[in-house]
Amino acid sequence: MNSIASVPSNLIVLGFRALSDPLRLQVLELLRQEELCVCDLCDRLETAQSKLSFHLKVLKEAELVRPRQEGRWVYYSLNLPQLVALEQYLSDYRRLSPMLPARSCDSQS
Repeated sequence: MNSIASVPSNLIVLGFRALSDPLRLQVLELLRQEELCVCDLCDRLETAQSKLSFHLKVLKEAELVRPRQEGRWVYYSLNLPQLVALEQYLSDYRRLSPMLPARSCDSQS
């Protein structure tokens, strides 16, 4: 399993940045079910291919999806090891961070 040290920090940053957009989250949700081509993603998300291409580029740069060329079509699937790496990062961060006592938000004058 990946640890914080084995995943380049730029991939962690790119991964969380990629996850910050609702449309990209919808793409990942669709890819949880099956591998899909761009045309199917466009249809299901009711979005233009030009807009979707930008978001797929962000997901590819973050290595959250894998493209596969078949003829003139490009099919996308989840890159599960990278998703596991992000999950592990958060898990390790929480597990390895010192626990601080809860602070009260009330002002004490």
